[in-house]
Amino acid sequence: MSGAELNRRALLWSAAAAACVPAASLARQAAPVTAAPAGVFEGTRDGDVHAYRGIRYGRAERFRAPVAVARPGERVRAREFGPVCPQRGARYLPQSEDCLFLNIWAPADAAAAPRPVLVYFHGGAYSTGSVTDPLNDGAVLARETGAVVVTVNHRLNAFGYLYLARLDPRFRDSGNAGQLDLILALKWIRDNIAAFGGDPACVTPFGQSGGGAKIATLMGMPAARGLFHRAMTMSGQQVTASGPLNATERTRAYLARLGVAEGDFDALLAAPSEALVEALDAVDPILGGGVYFGPVLDMQWLVRHPFWPDAHPQSNHIPMILGNTHDETRAFIGPDSAVMQGLDWGNIAERLGPQLRVDILPEWVVAQYRQRFPQDGPRELFWRATTAARSWRGQVEEADARARAGAEATWVYQLDFPSQTEPERGAFHTHDIPLVFGTLGAEGSQTGTGAAARRVSREMMTAFAQFARTGRAPWRRYTLPDRPTMIFDTRSRVEQDPRQWERELFARVPYVQPGT
Repeated sequence: MSGAELNRRALLWSAAAAACVPAASLARQAAPVTAAPAGVFEGTRDGDVHAYRGIRYGRAERFRAPVAVARPGERVRAREFGPVCPQRGARYLPQSEDCLFLNIWAPADAAAAPRPVLVYFHGGAYSTGSVTDPLNDGAVLARETGAVVVTVNHRLNAFGYLYLARLDPRFRDSGNAGQLDLILALKWIRDNIAAFGGDPACVTPFGQSGGGAKIATLMGMPAARGLFHRAMTMSGQQVTASGPLNATERTRAYLARLGVAEGDFDALLAAPSEALVEALDAVDPILGGGVYFGPVLDMQWLVRHPFWPDAHPQSNHIPMILGNTHDETRAFIGPDSAVMQGLDWGNIAERLGPQLRVDILPEWVVAQYRQRFPQDGPRELFWRATTAARSWRGQVEEADARARAGAEATWVYQLDFPSQTEPERGAFHTHDIPLVFGTLGAEGSQTGTGAAARRVSREMMTAFAQFARTGRAPWRRYTLPDRPTMIFDTRSRVEQDPRQWERELFARVPYVQPGT
C-alpha cells in the first residue's frame, strides 16, 4: 500500500473518531467512573478521551513473582501516575519498588463496538525507563484511532532481573520477575479491559527498544500463551536470552559491588532500594561495562530462546510487525561523544570495532563501506556500519526466522523520516515513539510539528491501529527472499530488501544477542 493510501485512511479514521461524541456535550459531563471486576475506577477526561492513571495491577515481594491485586466494588482514584521502578538518574519520579501500575486511555463512546487494545511496554533496555514519559501519553493515539491504549510499568534492573535461583532456591522466579510483571498486567487486561470498551480477544502489545525485546521474550514464554493476539516491536529484539551461568556470574559481580556476601540473602533483602540502585554500576564480568540485566533461560519460565535456533513455535500463529529506524546508533553515539572526537580515517577501524558488537575485522568493514558509500565521511560511515551491525541484525534474524517457519503473518517497516529539529541525528533510535503516539510536540520529541511530521505520524498510527484491529498491516507481508519493507518517510513506499548489501555483509559472522 502506498503512503498516499495510508494517509487517506488516516484522515478518514481521524474524522470518524472525532465524530463519535459531540465535544460540547462531553465538556459538560463529569469525570468518568468505570466499574470493572478489579474495582470502580475514577479517571479524568481529556476531551473525548477518558484517562485512568496509576491503576495497580499487582504487588511483589523483592525478587519474587508478583501477585494480582483486585478491589472489587471499591472506589479507586485513578487520576495520577503511580511510582516507577527505582533506577539510575532522576528523570522519572517518584520511584518505588512498589511500581506495578498501568494506565488506560479509552475513547468516551462506550456504546461503540469493543475496541482493539494497544498495550505499550517502554524501552530503556531492562534497566531504565517509564511509561510516564510524555512521549508515551496515550490520549492522541486513542483519539485518532479509536483504540483503547494501555501503558505498563514493571520492575527493572536488579529488582526485575537479578538471577538468584542458582544461589538460593527461594528466589526461583528472580531472573524473570520483570517479565512476570508484564504477564500479570496482561492478565489484568484480559479480565478488566472490557469495562473500558476494549476487546479482551484483540490485545496487541507494542514496545520500543527494550519494550520490543520484552515482547519478543514473551512470545517464547509459555505463561504468556493466549494473553495477546498480535505483536509489534519497534527497534527491539530478543533473539536469545541470558544463559543461567553468565547470569549467575553477573549476580556475583553485582553482590560484590553491593557489599553483600554471596550467602547473606537476609542482608540483600534488607538493603534499601537506593543501595541496590547505586550498585547497578557494577562491572559486567562477561562483557565489561555496566552489568547487564535481562531475561534468563532459567528452564522454568523461559525454557528455550525466543528466536533461536528458530522462531518459537508457540507464537508463530501470532501476526507480528517488526520495525527499526534508519539511523539507530545516532541516538547512542552523539556527534560530541568521545568516540567521535577526532575521528578520522586513520583511527576509525580501532574505534569502530568495539561498537559493532560482532566479532568481525573492522579494517575490512571500513574498506567495504568506503567502497560502497564513497560519499560518506568517517562519522557517516561510523553511524551507518554500527546501525547495521548492532541494531538491525536482531530484527533481520527474527523476521527471517518467522518467514522460514511459515509464520502466519509478518510485516517489517523502517523509519527513514529524519529529525526535523536536529537533522544531523537522522532517524535515530526512539524517533518513532512520538510518531506512533502522535505526541509530536511533547518534551523529548525531535520530529517537529510541521505538515510532514503530522503526515508520517498519521500514517504510522493508522497502520498500527489497522494491524491491531485486523491482524494485517497495510503493506505486503515479509517473505523470503524479497523481504518487502515499508519505508515510512516524507514519501512512504514499500521497498524490497532495502538493507540487502549490509545484511549480507554482516551475515558472514554469527549473531550473538548483546548481553547474553
